[in-house]
Amino acid sequence: MSAYDDNNIFAKILRGEIPCTKVFEDDHTLAFEDIEPQARVHVLVIPKGSYVSMTDFVEQASDAEMAALNRAVLKVVEAKDLKERGYRVLSNVGEEGGQLVPHLHIHVFGGQPLGPMLG
Repeated sequence: MSAYDDNNIFAKILRGEIPCTKVFEDDHTLAFEDIEPQARVHVLVIPKGSYVSMTDFVEQASDAEMAALNRAVLKVVEAKDLKERGYRVLSNVGEEGGQLVPHLHIHVFGGQPLGPMLG
């Protein structure tokens, strides 16, 4: 796993250098609309801490950060009215997992039938 890069796009969003359309925010997390949505609803949920991936997060984050990240996903689901209709939660890890930005991010997809996991 690579080291955390303070110049990744999500770090810049967290510092306010790049604007985003916020869906939810608390002390530990930020959720915002994806700028290249892959579904009618496509929101990214990120921790405010410097975590490269889910692996890094689970190994290093505090219990409060872990709980906040999970709650933030649910807040997005509720804000986007996906709870009853259904949704998908996805986090890519590493090169083979398709991770493009070296900051943990969870995709929340919904608002339409999403089809199979892998094409």
